[in-house]
Parts: sequence; structure tokens; C-alpha cells
Amino acid sequence: MRVTVLGAGSWGTTVASLTAGRHDTTVWARDPLVAREINEEHTHSRYLSGHRLPKRLRASADLEQAVSRADVLVMGIPSHSFRETLEAAKPFLRAWVPVVSLTKGLESGSMLRMTEVIRDVLPGHSAAALTGPNLAKEIMAGNAAASVIATEDLDVAAALQKVFARGMFRVYTNHDVIGCEIGGALKNVVAIATGIAEGLSVGDNTRSAVITRGLQELTRLGVALGARPETLAGLAGMGDLIATCISPQSRNRYVGEQLGKGRALAEILAEMNQVAEGIKTAPVAMALASRFDLEMPIAAEIAGIVDGSISPDDAYRGLLREVKAGHEAEPG
Repeated sequence: MRVTVLGAGSWGTTVASLTAGRHDTTVWARDPLVAREINEEHTHSRYLSGHRLPKRLRASADLEQAVSRADVLVMGIPSHSFRETLEAAKPFLRAWVPVVSLTKGLESGSMLRMTEVIRDVLPGHSAAALTGPNLAKEIMAGNAAASVIATEDLDVAAALQKVFARGMFRVYTNHDVIGCEIGGALKNVVAIATGIAEGLSVGDNTRSAVITRGLQELTRLGVALGARPETLAGLAGMGDLIATCISPQSRNRYVGEQLGKGRALAEILAEMNQVAEGIKTAPVAMALASRFDLEMPIAAEIAGIVDGSISPDDAYRGLLREVKAGHEAEPG
């Protein structure tokens, strides 16, 4: 099997390293210098410093060369450039090749999930999502982890499961694509809120309450869109939410933590070399919620920070009021 991963960020490169153990794998990097480092030094100092990459893993800065060879195409591209990259790859992709999204976000404007974008740009291709509590550096270190391959065609899911499973990295299948993608996207928003609480040095009880109420919000939206509630209680929902909210490796939690310490959002984002998807997801989540007349106070507070209408301190006071008020009885 020939696997091509578009996007040489931390997660894209990690997934490429996993598949390279059994399959002929190429990772596409926009920057030729990154591709050269991966090929010659077998390292990626910008995103995975201290970790060695498999010698079998190849990198290319030539999109046509990378895509045209693929039996499986994996998209490790941020949501804001996901469609553009797919459009650029489309002329070079063979008709039957399945496309797998690693991106945990929603497209601004269209409000589409990433597998919906895949189907929109590449009709006729099987679209899947690989998602779950997967912190790249822990997986590169060889720690045990579990993920979900989500696609409506379980035969395709079973085939892709064999492509991605490797060593201590276990992959489960799930046909609830909506639930898996909504869980992956919305947990980033909740992680920002949890990070704000961390930055303000509140207790674990409060952070736990924010995480729990956040789980109810993403479940509420997912079910409204057609997801199964049990999916949001699994790896792609609660599992990913916990990892992203508690880990110091989480980009979204980091953004929230810095906001809680009083820094400006623009300043925080300017110094980061990776994308915090929760920033772009929060406004889209609120637009989706309005379709179904859903209350999503945590997402609303983070969306307010993004558009500048409220300060992080005011947002946190709003979150705290919501946690204490408990507008609906448990379980929500």
C-alpha cells in the first residue's frame, strides 16, 4: 500500500511515521527545507524535536509527485486551507483512492465537516476521519494510544484500520462519522475554556466542571446533527476531550491558558508555529447551534473572545456562572 500524507505538521508527520512501518509512505511538505531534513536527517526539528523519524519515510515538496503515487491519501492540513489543498491535489489523484482527514475542525462559511469537504471536492471518493486522543509526541515516544477510523462504509474502515494500526497504536472502526468529527472539532473549543481556567489558577473542581459541561455541549450539537450520543462518550468524544483539556502539549489549552494570564489573542497566535483549531471552530459551532436553537454557553464565550466582544476574564466569569447555575438537570 502506498500512503501519501499531505501536511508535515506534528500530527501529519507522526501518522506518516506510523504507516511507514508497514507501507511505502510519503509525506508532503510545503517547505522544501523540511522535506530535505526528513529525507536526509530523518528528523523534523520544527515540530518533533528530539524524535527520530523512520528511515523508510520519504518526504516531498512536489504535490503532483506525492499525490499521483497514492493508494491512500491522508489530509493533515488545517481546516482553513483544507479545501484549497484538496483542489490543488485533485488533478493528480486516481479515481478510486480513499481520502482520510486528520483535521479536527469545521470549515468557516460552509460549516462543513472535513469529510463533507472531501466529498464536495472529490465526489466518488471514500471519505474517512482518523480521530481520537492522539498527542503526537507521546505516540512518537512509543506510548500506547487508541484512535478511531470513522467512515460510513465499514469495509473501507476495516481496510484503513489495517493501514494505520501499528505497534502500540490501536485503531477502532466507527460508522458514526458525524459524532466522531463533531467530537474532534468541539473539544478544541472546550480546551480553550479549560485553559483559561488554568491560566486564572482556579481549582481542579472548576476545570472538571467546565470539561463536563463542555462534553454536554458537544454531545448536544452532535446529536442535533445526527450523531449517536454513545460516540461522544467514547474515544472520539470524551477521550479526545480529556486529553486535549489536561495535556500541556495541547495547543488549544495553551491558547486558553495564555488568555487567562491576560495576554492578547493576536499576540498568542502570532508566536505559535501551529494552528489552534478551536479559535476558528467556536464561531462556526455557534452558527450551527443557531440552526437548532441550541444553548452552548461555553462555545459562546470562546466565540466572544475570538470576535473581541468580551475579554477572557469576562468569558471565564460567564463560564463560572454557567457551571454554578446548571440550567438543566444531570445528565444533560
